[in-house]
Order: sequence, then structure tokens, then C-alpha cells
Amino acid sequence: QVQLVESGGGLVQAGGSLRLSCAASGRTDSIYGMGWFRQAPAKEREFVAVIRWSGGRRYYGDFVKGRFTISTDNAKNTAYLQMNSLKPEDTAVYYCAATRTAIKSPGSKSEYDYWGQGTQVTVSS
Repeated sequence: QVQLVESGGGLVQAGGSLRLSCAASGRTDSIYGMGWFRQAPAKEREFVAVIRWSGGRRYYGDFVKGRFTISTDNAKNTAYLQMNSLKPEDTAVYYCAATRTAIKSPGSKSEYDYWGQGTQVTVSS
């Protein structure tokens, strides 16, 4: 089993930045990829980004458009999501997720085996 705990959410003004962290524990040696999703009120959970746990290949949701960067620090068993140029429409609960196998469809929630509890990000206009 893998446990994931997100942190770093909060309230920020439009144009500002936040860095989310996702600390993994348990069987971290079983992790292949780490991803981020978000869910706004009354909306579907939306794919944000994914990265191979060992680093390297990354994929982003279409809306990101160069504003967000996903990264990992294996020594700390932590994944990060650096979010810049935030907009009010980025307001959502952000979840990290881990997969044990190579990802065929990064945006598909069913590809991910473990989920964190989420962290709230609120962007004011």
C-alpha cells in the first residue's frame, strides 16, 4: 500500500503562485508514476499533470499551457506541482495520485491506484 498526503494549498490572488507537495509513504518502491488532478465544485475531476516517479517524461492537461510544472524528489518521496500565473478558474481541490504501472492514458482516473485526500486551492480575482 501507498499513502499520499498533499499540502501547500491555500488562498492566493490571481497572478500569484503556489507549490503543492505530495508526500508518499509505504511501498514507495512500487510507484511508477505520480499525477495531479483537480476538482472544482459541481465539476468532474480533471487531469492536471503526471510524471514518471523516477523523473523524466511528463504530461500536462491542455489547460495548463506552460503555467504548471510537475516534479519529483525521490530522496524525499515527494512530488510537487509548481503553479504560476494562477487564475480564479484554477480554484479547486487538488489531489495527487500514484500508479504502479506504466500509464497508457494519463488523464484517465482509472489508471491510478492510490489517491491523497486533497488540498484546497482558492484563487481570488
